[in-house]
Amino acid sequence: LPLVCPGCGALSQTVEAESPGFYSPKRRNTRRPKMIDEDRVFEDAIARLAGDDVADTATLTTAAATEVLPENTKPMLCDRCHNLIYQSKGTSILHPSMESIRDIIEASPHRDNHIYHVLDAADFPMSLIPNLISRLDLPRLRTRNRRSKATQYIRGRQADISFIITRSDLLAPQKEMVDRLMPYLQEVLRDALGRAGKNLRLGNVRCVSAKRGWWTPQVKEEIWKRGGAGWVVGKVNVGKSALFEVVYPKGRSLSAQDQEKLQKAAEGALEPKQDAQSFPFVPGEINDSAQQTLRQLEAEEEDDKDGDEDENLSLLPPAQKEVQYPDMPIVSSLPGTTAAPIRLPFGNGKGELIDLPGVMRSSMETHVKPEHHASLVMKSRIKPEQYTLKPGQSLLLGGIVRITPKTEDLTVLAYPFTPLHAHATATRKAIAIQTGLDEEGEPYTGTVDNIGTEKAKQRIKSAGTFKLEWDATKQRTGSLTDKTAGKRKVADLPFIVYSADILIEGVGWVELACQVRSRKKSLISDAFTAELGHQADSANSVPEVEVFTPKGKFIGIRKPMNAWI
Repeated sequence: LPLVCPGCGALSQTVEAESPGFYSPKRRNTRRPKMIDEDRVFEDAIARLAGDDVADTATLTTAAATEVLPENTKPMLCDRCHNLIYQSKGTSILHPSMESIRDIIEASPHRDNHIYHVLDAADFPMSLIPNLISRLDLPRLRTRNRRSKATQYIRGRQADISFIITRSDLLAPQKEMVDRLMPYLQEVLRDALGRAGKNLRLGNVRCVSAKRGWWTPQVKEEIWKRGGAGWVVGKVNVGKSALFEVVYPKGRSLSAQDQEKLQKAAEGALEPKQDAQSFPFVPGEINDSAQQTLRQLEAEEEDDKDGDEDENLSLLPPAQKEVQYPDMPIVSSLPGTTAAPIRLPFGNGKGELIDLPGVMRSSMETHVKPEHHASLVMKSRIKPEQYTLKPGQSLLLGGIVRITPKTEDLTVLAYPFTPLHAHATATRKAIAIQTGLDEEGEPYTGTVDNIGTEKAKQRIKSAGTFKLEWDATKQRTGSLTDKTAGKRKVADLPFIVYSADILIEGVGWVELACQVRSRKKSLISDAFTAELGHQADSANSVPEVEVFTPKGKFIGIRKPMNAWI
């Protein structure tokens, strides 16, 4: 058995069948099937077609490549990982606390440590861990002051942090469109960090897509150049394991000289009339140099040992054997797939990348029927429809989330960027669908489906009243304020468009917009108008909406992204 499961990082065991890392006897006795080396098949075919001269050269090249590269075999996963991959079922782990994550990072054997805080683009910035810097005892982020230090040390170690927004392909269909959103994302993140984030530079923010490869090569190069320990930290189901797989520097264990020799060997294999005796590559040189490097590293490690190991080192599992193409953690929609830290070294001891278990995150999954759990995950970008909410109407999402406008005599436009089925109907009927009971207390017998459980229907509460306080008039009146349409100023328009994004944690967001008639401010104050017995003018009041969810949770608000436009 392997010491740890390469899929989830749990220690191998044969006692508790329901726990991660369990290997059943039937699966442990089976032999792992070996994958056929495609390069070897290709070289053999070329040798048979070209003749004996090329055969000798191809044989040498294939032998050298097989000595350098490990044999491509399937990883031996535990039963839990096997069921997650092939049957899409499994149990979640007990999520670690931030104190546990801090203790694990403090047990790092490296002097240089870098924290990669992974955020999900689907509900950005709700996946931000509050007070992450103070809870992990990290140095303060660099401010806009030109004298602000770029590197700081705490207890003899350097530790800094970067923010990586994953799954950016959910925000826009093209990479250039996502790049134009970076100022907006930095501003939203600055607001989410609170008062301390006003003067931060936030030059350490990346918006990447592991699915399409947007900006992942740059992150991989930074990890390689930085070295040391790279810690992937974030909440559950934010895409840490998927990002880990694409940013890990694979195929860089060889030294520059060995890579040059291997490249010359590959180029020489393409020359059909080259003599094998004059071939400048010796297959044993790479293996000997690698073994010599390993002996030197082992000798240095033995010299550095004091005899008594630090107690904190037991918090970290042993690192896996360094290979050019190691087995990567499995990717699954199950919260808490990674059960323990997964350490993958690279660069002949230059550094290692560590995938940590996800921190607990509130989710509506416990309030949704099991057969609808997959509908909570946004796997690709949503092309929403426009829903018009007239006075007395509400918007239902999956029958479990209800958005009801509070301001009368105003029409609200809604654009749901969620995988949940949207349905606009009268508020009276929406309440009956969400709670399962009509006004008379009778069970609802309509055709609109509700994915919530029976207990969730009884726990519907208000998540709060949210104001559409951001002015989006300029973004939504392009045809009126465009240079080719008379160059009208936004301030001269007789209306104002207010907008906001309602966030649903782990699911997506709903863009809301409402047009309000604009009037010039009166010279008479509202207090004096009230004393005269007249009602104050509320034409410029900000529209409000109220959201109802199970237990009144899982909802947030942010500045509008204007993704519909």
